[in-house]
Amino acid sequence: MNLHSLFGLFILICITWILSEQRSAVSWRVVVAGVCLQIGIAWLLLRVPMFQGFFLLLNDAVAALEEATKVGTTFVFGYLGGGETPFKTEHPHASFILAFRALPMVLVISALSALLFHWRVLPLVVHLFALLLQRTMGVGGPLGFGSASSIFLGMVEAPLLVKPYLSHMTRSELFALMTAGMATIAGTMMALYAGILGPVIPEAMGHILTASIISAPAAIMTALVLIPEKDPSTKAEFIPPRLDTSAMDAVTRGVAEGTQLLINILAMLVVLVALVALANRILGWMPDIADAPVTLERLLGWFMAPVVWLIGIPWHEAPTAGMLMGSKTVLNEFIAYLNLAHLPQEALSPRSRVIMTYALCGFANLGSLGILIGGLGSMVPARREEIAALGMRSILSGTLATLMTGAVVGILIEE
Repeated sequence: MNLHSLFGLFILICITWILSEQRSAVSWRVVVAGVCLQIGIAWLLLRVPMFQGFFLLLNDAVAALEEATKVGTTFVFGYLGGGETPFKTEHPHASFILAFRALPMVLVISALSALLFHWRVLPLVVHLFALLLQRTMGVGGPLGFGSASSIFLGMVEAPLLVKPYLSHMTRSELFALMTAGMATIAGTMMALYAGILGPVIPEAMGHILTASIISAPAAIMTALVLIPEKDPSTKAEFIPPRLDTSAMDAVTRGVAEGTQLLINILAMLVVLVALVALANRILGWMPDIADAPVTLERLLGWFMAPVVWLIGIPWHEAPTAGMLMGSKTVLNEFIAYLNLAHLPQEALSPRSRVIMTYALCGFANLGSLGILIGGLGSMVPARREEIAALGMRSILSGTLATLMTGAVVGILIEE
């Protein structure tokens, strides 16, 4: 056991408690259950091959959904949607276009969600998740199911599965669901990131999948500490009325709603990424520091150096790891993983690379904030202002959750 990372996990929990809206209302049952679940699941997935194989099967199901979506996008968009390019590409990863490859999956998930709710399949699954999570962390079924779904489906697709429950969720539950989306990554991105990290991180796919899984209980824990629950949890017994007259009607409605959702996501993503670029231009007027321009990523990297030291990164490697964390937060985890893959071998030790693989594995960044607000705001327009108000805090909560995940892995892996 690594005492450095164990100490860091304790400090991160203390920081989360200090930042809580109402410290006296924090449920320590949630904290203890969240930590125990995270360490227990991590131990099983990292030490017991049988469990790794089981969760990889689940990821295969998501990969099948992604492949089915790719068939549709290829038919409509050609090589932009994932088909073969009519020319030689020197950088295959550059051909991955978010708008034509990953985001159309929102349409497929939206249609499937409407169909499964029409058939009463998802309400039954939500009820089963309620029985499990109420006995561990004390949360309701819709939050439990939405949080677990975010392990494989991402911050927008997962809430679609519990869309009829969103208007009934308490403020704490809604924030926890947002945090779960920020603290995990979608199955659509796992294989891509594994391909990027494969040359420098052995068994990269297993590490990324494990990171997304164990961040789910951490996300619920950090969210319910920052905004403690004051009201009764949303019950799984709530059965939404049928909105459709037939299965085809459900699919049609799901596609229509998913289309509006996709437009909102694209618009918010373009604007927020542009605002970050504008901020970096303004900071560029400042004098260079250490022969490099001042950027949001560098500023946050300096701020993050002590934080990544807490999770088990040696101090002489902390500035480099902090830069990665800053890039992930200001831009996205895709760029951070690219930077990690291209670091000189001596920049980070193998253990530090593995810890950072876990700590970076989440959507908590400014660009994702646009996706989250645009997506959830379209699903529940009546709560759009509430969602926007919780947006920046969800980045903080999601980042704390992934840092805790990095600390947990630092505890379990050898020096």
